[in-house]
Amino acid sequence: MSKVLDELAVVLEQRKSASGDSSYVASLHEKGLEKILEKVGEEANETIVAAKECTTGSGEGKAAVIHETADLWFHTMVMLSHFDLGPEHVLNELEKRFNISGLEEKASRKIETNN
Repeated sequence: MSKVLDELAVVLEQRKSASGDSSYVASLHEKGLEKILEKVGEEANETIVAAKECTTGSGEGKAAVIHETADLWFHTMVMLSHFDLGPEHVLNELEKRFNISGLEEKASRKIETNN
């Protein structure tokens, strides 16, 4: 499943150093982290709106949720690439959380931040 994410990460890395005139990704990097974060926030909001508007039986509503989530993931990956991170870093973190209850994992974060 992560093959698509891995391939996208390679493309994002290649386009990161391209001209902003020829690449949307390069134009985001040229504008800086604030612009990238703005896009992540915008796409997160659009994903939330699509999910709220989605009705259980609506194929069109589900398609909108998928479309907006893809936009969110894309822009999140642009943000990760800004920090020279890739999807494998996030997937590794998720993998570490297997067999740990969500409540336990969340509680452990509170302990770590108090130190």
